[in-house]
Amino acid sequence: MASPDPFLRPALTVDNLDRYLVRRSILDALTAQLPQFSGTFLDVGCGVQPYRPLICAPPGRVERYLGMDLAKSTAAGYKAVRPELEWDGLHIPLDAASVDSAMATEVLEHCPDPVAVLREVERVLVPGGFFFFTVPFLWPLHDVPYDEYRYTPFALERLVVQAGFTQVRVQPMGGWDASLAQLLGLWVARRPMGARRRRLLQRLCLPLIRSLIARDHVPDLRSGPMITGLWGVARKAAS
Repeated sequence: MASPDPFLRPALTVDNLDRYLVRRSILDALTAQLPQFSGTFLDVGCGVQPYRPLICAPPGRVERYLGMDLAKSTAAGYKAVRPELEWDGLHIPLDAASVDSAMATEVLEHCPDPVAVLREVERVLVPGGFFFFTVPFLWPLHDVPYDEYRYTPFALERLVVQAGFTQVRVQPMGGWDASLAQLLGLWVARRPMGARRRRLLQRLCLPLIRSLIARDHVPDLRSGPMITGLWGVARKAAS
């Protein structure tokens, strides 16, 4: 029996206690925005293009999907599917106003100059074009040394506005209970320990992590909460 798709049908198991919540949260946020996607769609930093089947199906109205990632990632064989476009991490090799919608999931934390990247996304979008993005908040250092930032919602919104976008909205993915679940999952999956001890702790933590996720609620940012990550949307000005 084939395993569930870890991105499109994530299932909480002892083997993915570290990754389940972030993948579930991104999927939920992305699914809610599918009706906004249309025309030519640009996936910035597409990686293995895990969301391509979802984006290219209804209720989205995407007619052409363009995956874009670093040339060195392609050369290293990181991708299961070669992207349509290679970029240098800053300049997008497309004409201005040439795509209708775009997304960047878990990409902006790796950009040394995020405003410059955001301005490039804004440049290639048509007037009124839609942009979806996510970033981590409670997550270990990764892709070292190319892990640049952890954004607060206020800083991220300010940067997106600075890049020229309008109708910007940034939302947390999870609150206190989800944050504890995330930390427990990361600790039991990634802290150095013996294999037998890890397996025992994974089995003990699974029901607690499941319970924490089930009772979590998205917090009011004015309360100064702990959050797991952020998702947001924005549009290029209509004229």
